[in-house]
Amino acid sequence: MVYTLHWFYVVVMALGALYFYLLSKKPRGVPKYEYVIAIFIPCWSGAAYLSIALGQGFLEAGERVIFFARYIDWVVTTPLLLLALALTAMFEKEKKDKALIASLMGADVVMILTGLIADFSSGIQTYIWYFIGVGSLLIIFYITWYPLRKIAKSSSAELYKHYNRSAAYLTFFWIGYPTVWILGPSGLAILQDSIAILSFIILPIFSKVGFSILDLWGLRKTGLRKINSHDVTA
Repeated sequence: MVYTLHWFYVVVMALGALYFYLLSKKPRGVPKYEYVIAIFIPCWSGAAYLSIALGQGFLEAGERVIFFARYIDWVVTTPLLLLALALTAMFEKEKKDKALIASLMGADVVMILTGLIADFSSGIQTYIWYFIGVGSLLIIFYITWYPLRKIAKSSSAELYKHYNRSAAYLTFFWIGYPTVWILGPSGLAILQDSIAILSFIILPIFSKVGFSILDLWGLRKTGLRKINSHDVTA
């Protein structure tokens, strides 16, 4: 079952990457780099999970199985998801706030790496590293819902609405990650292994491919409006 689920995930990621590639052929006012980000995320994530499907991306630590390939996936793709969200907030701004973007992505890398250390830890050390990661997640949520939201609000009402929708979507699914982690075999072991594995299949599908679909379509709508507005005034 474990291998089947991960093969399914690989297929979904491949289809997602193909879909975003096809969308990029008609960008509709959305910069090419937005599509590059959307394409690269499922490509990398699918490759990482492919290693699990092939029996390589995990190791046994006592009675537990540590899926280190997940962290190889997350340390690359989750910063890119946040980059995409930040670029959405700044979509109508000529100058991007690089310091804010770097802070957001940096906090994310800390969150992922402390999660990896926690997975290799035991006893109280597990929870020390886990809560450092949770603290980093709270910083991410602060940046998402205060400075980035403020930037989006200073733009058009349509973009502000789209940003709020995209941020809420990503926030909802990202809360699921530390929740499943702490309840699963890496933490309190309340959830069965199969439930935790299934959760870490479903959550990334929605938070990666699902988010990019939502984000790109909103940006394409905004970009097309800008193009049409420019044509009218030209």
